[in-house]
Amino acid sequence: MTQSTKTAPNVYDAEPIPAAAKAEIERLLSSGDLFRYTAPDNAPVAQLEQEFADLLGAKFALAVSSCSAALFLSLKALGLPRDAKVLIPAFTFAAVPSAVVHAECVPVLCEVGDNYRVDLADFEAKLGDDIKAVIISHMRGHTSDMDAIMALCDAKGIPVVEDAAHSLGTTWHGRNIGTIGRVGCFSFQSYKLINAGEGGILVTDDADLVAQAIIMSGAYEHNWKKHPVLHVAFEKWQNQLPLYNLRMQNLSAAVIRPQLGELARRVRDGRTNHDYVAGRLEMSPWLTVPAPLGPERRAPDSIQFNLQGFASDAEAREFQIAAAAHGISVQVFGLSDDNARAFWNWAFLGPVPDLPKTRAMLMRACDVRLPARLGRDDLDYIADALISAAEEVKGEEQAVA
Repeated sequence: MTQSTKTAPNVYDAEPIPAAAKAEIERLLSSGDLFRYTAPDNAPVAQLEQEFADLLGAKFALAVSSCSAALFLSLKALGLPRDAKVLIPAFTFAAVPSAVVHAECVPVLCEVGDNYRVDLADFEAKLGDDIKAVIISHMRGHTSDMDAIMALCDAKGIPVVEDAAHSLGTTWHGRNIGTIGRVGCFSFQSYKLINAGEGGILVTDDADLVAQAIIMSGAYEHNWKKHPVLHVAFEKWQNQLPLYNLRMQNLSAAVIRPQLGELARRVRDGRTNHDYVAGRLEMSPWLTVPAPLGPERRAPDSIQFNLQGFASDAEAREFQIAAAAHGISVQVFGLSDDNARAFWNWAFLGPVPDLPKTRAMLMRACDVRLPARLGRDDLDYIADALISAAEEVKGEEQAVA
């Protein structure tokens, strides 16, 4: 394939922060009013929480310092005993098992298939009486079968926390991801659809759970009264819970709030871009993009695909090198010594579990940034580069059926 002479697109810069944020930031800087609890009401963080809850169709939201903080607070607010086992997918970011460890619980890893979703047979086999909670990571925006997962967990009374860091704007049967389990946790880190550099938020319909999370996030003394939650729940927990001080501050909220109105457009453009590139890649015998599940409507800001017929790790590395020569950086999750998404690199968990399906997937699963702001020429450049790289390693002949 002939590679275009166009310069490789920049896939790392985020979209500019909307101009509407600038006036609010200037106001906050002039006033010095950066702490979310300084104002008696209507602080930017409080406004963000209400707007985000309304956007998702949830009763309550709590903005915090990161999605990891949201996951940690969710587990603490579930009241899990020390050393409780929490079932998580083996394909996730290291921050997820880290949040489990921080909550003084024990991560149990289940297999993930080559479509990046929870292997339901292994999930069901490991969902024993010793499992006290489940975190489902919709990793890179790929939704596992939430109908089956919720049915299995509800039957055993096991609470589900959704790690929706990559899934803001994704729906399942038309319902927003993050509102299906007991709690949903989202990220505002720079590579997400809403960018604050750092930051996170959790949503739930459970007033008692969010009351605990609010207090533990750092609502000391009577600051909890500035949250629109049933105050009887707060009175039950005040001074009974530790303070972890994981609050979001007003400058972050001022950056996030104007972007909420951009979300629908970013979701639409990101899905269009993803599906266009996926269609191009599927034309290669060496590259395959797993299809969405039937009830899933995705909101991608990157693309993942599997290398087909690459028998050795050396060939997979050659593909990375060839793509880089065209200006496109490809992450193969399992091919580096320190990738935070490869479960065998999580040394803090102790001995590596035997998860052959997940390991095999990670050794050939590729990840490329695909921001919603890219134009068609950019998308063609990326697709051409990836297809050319595969052909340079494997040749142009068709794969054997």
